[in-house]
Amino acid sequence: MNVHELTMKFLQTRNYSPENVNELLDFTKKAYIHDDICISVYRKLVRELEAQGAELPDFS
Repeated sequence: MNVHELTMKFLQTRNYSPENVNELLDFTKKAYIHDDICISVYRKLVRELEAQGAELPDFS
């Protein structure tokens, strides 16, 4: 799976397009937690999304 396929899955699941890469990052994490994607796919997607500017929220 790549970011384009992830975006299509997001669109099919949520019925709207993601507003930014952070929203896709959250969706990726949920997919991994719910065992929809394996760890290797998760890591690949996170790397791709971070390269596009995705960031974890700052909780400090």
